[in-house]
Amino acid sequence: MMIISEIARWAIPFILFTVPLYGFLRRVPVYETFVEGAENGFKTAVKIIPFLIGMLVSVRVFVDSGALDIAADFLSPVFERMGWNSDLLSIIPLAIMRPLSGSGSLGVATQIIDQYGPDSFLGRLASTLQGSTDTTFFVLAVYFGSVGIKKCRYAIKVGLLADITGLIASIWIVSQVFS
Repeated sequence: MMIISEIARWAIPFILFTVPLYGFLRRVPVYETFVEGAENGFKTAVKIIPFLIGMLVSVRVFVDSGALDIAADFLSPVFERMGWNSDLLSIIPLAIMRPLSGSGSLGVATQIIDQYGPDSFLGRLASTLQGSTDTTFFVLAVYFGSVGIKKCRYAIKVGLLADITGLIASIWIVSQVFS
């Protein structure tokens, strides 16, 4: 365990020293290349700010308006019809929030873990769901916004299908492994 701690401690300084050294040895103008990359990164950040603001405002409105609770109530019969026990209803807000916002879904997962415990079925399910799904709308806003794509076409459908698949797989895997 001590070896891993030392490797982790020295990994970033090693990379920060090795990459510029390698560039210097290959006769790359390291500082100028770094400044050019930083400038391009700043331009990209400025370019995606409107998409991020739109995404953050819409998530906040979705949660504060009570739409998250309404959506969770709407999906409850679907969970019950699939034969999943009533405890799983607590995971619906996380399943809805995850495609929208990473920090929002982390907050919901934290509430679930605080309420039920990290080693409970729901705590493990929340953790597994966090790791096996993505923030679909956030990714679309940032990545599509950074390159100027305005029409998402099938990306939203495929992303949400992947999130639903991740939810179902998470429930199945946690049920199989921890029940």
